[in-house]
Amino acid sequence: MAGFGKLERSAPSRPMADINMTPLIDVMLVLLVIFMIAAPLLTSSLRLDLPKAESATPSDAPKFITVAMNADGGLYLGEERLDAARFQDRIKALAQGNPQLEVQLRADKAVPYGSVAELIGWVQGAGLSRIAFVAEPAASR
Repeated sequence: MAGFGKLERSAPSRPMADINMTPLIDVMLVLLVIFMIAAPLLTSSLRLDLPKAESATPSDAPKFITVAMNADGGLYLGEERLDAARFQDRIKALAQGNPQLEVQLRADKAVPYGSVAELIGWVQGAGLSRIAFVAEPAASR
């Protein structure tokens, strides 16, 4: 029983010289999560250069129609130029035949937003809700 009845003390314990890294790592991970959540909310300016996009690729939808609007406001269904009344009639007929039809919308940069919104309203009014905006790939830098 060496040690239980001794009155003399052994060498005093030495202070710990290592830094405990666990609290520092925990704080850093919490800050990382906060910044990951808050970063998308900090962007306040909108870049609306819509006709160009880095990943502009056509959709793989099996059934789609192409609707285009050029700079002077001309409407095209596929390659055929139509006036507004005929366009609305044709789009309604297509929607009745296939309500899951996707509309791929191509609008010139110079077309006012109001005209594009009106065109989208005609398409949605006909019963088609799947609308894709087509853009050209941006030039590589």
